[in-house]
Amino acid sequence: MVCIKDLTIVIVTFRTNKKILFKCLDSINFSAHVIIVENSNDSDFKQMLESKYSNLNVVLSGKNLGYGAGNNFGLERVKTKYALILNPDVIVEKNFFEEMNIYLEKKIDFHLMGSSQSNNKFDSAGFFNDIDKKMKFKNEKKSAYDSLVLVDWIVGCTMLFNLEKFNTRKLFDENFFLYFEEFDLCRTVKLNNGIIYLSKKMIIDHLGNKGSLATDAEYGLQTEIFRNWHWMWSTFYYFKKQHGYFYAVYKTYGKLFRSLFKMILFTILFNRFKRTVYYARFFGIINSMLGRKSWYRVKSLEPNDQENL
Repeated sequence: MVCIKDLTIVIVTFRTNKKILFKCLDSINFSAHVIIVENSNDSDFKQMLESKYSNLNVVLSGKNLGYGAGNNFGLERVKTKYALILNPDVIVEKNFFEEMNIYLEKKIDFHLMGSSQSNNKFDSAGFFNDIDKKMKFKNEKKSAYDSLVLVDWIVGCTMLFNLEKFNTRKLFDENFFLYFEEFDLCRTVKLNNGIIYLSKKMIIDHLGNKGSLATDAEYGLQTEIFRNWHWMWSTFYYFKKQHGYFYAVYKTYGKLFRSLFKMILFTILFNRFKRTVYYARFFGIINSMLGRKSWYRVKSLEPNDQENL
């Protein structure tokens, strides 16, 4: 597959479960070069993976950069025309790269291309008027290809980039640590008349929330705090960035007061788990409203990372 040789796969990890990561890497066509950005200084992890996979290079970022900055870190090291961002908890189906190669050989004009999910647990793509009524694009144009659908956004677990369409490799807004980075990027692409496709034939199995130790469900309450804090912080920041501060307040004030009410309610009911979750949601929005950085980290998982404490 000649065109796949012009592809680099970027995978961002943070102390990711090795069994899950191996399943991801074993599903990748060996003709493609793989860059893993490990968001730590784990040299043993680097040595272990590079000795196991000959088509792979591990770069250590030195600290937990998050999804957006971690992928930017990897994209800056890509030398091929195409790049595929792949979450480490994604397994691609056997014909995934064959189908991708057909698109690349035909030299289809695109900026971003997403994949379809076999388990249908998550939305693979959509339109901005579904999540943001203030943001509408005219989607009257139909795809000229049966297996490709023109969309406004694709999910970030698999994103194929035609890098020749971009004048920078810092494609994601690094103010986001987790959530909404792909919506923000896709919106920028659409505003510049870029083309975003969803492929019906590039199929993946996305496990979901297994990409790093900090989002592993086995960590229970810590994971829920982490997810909920960042979801609310990023929600407010996204709307503030795209439409202004007061619109962001309008879009999130209901979530803010519901979180406050439920935090008080579950305190009265002595439900520590739910009280803490809504505490995280409430203060995620508050921190974003106050213009503070997306600073929250799972502290017990990063004992040596003083920047994140």
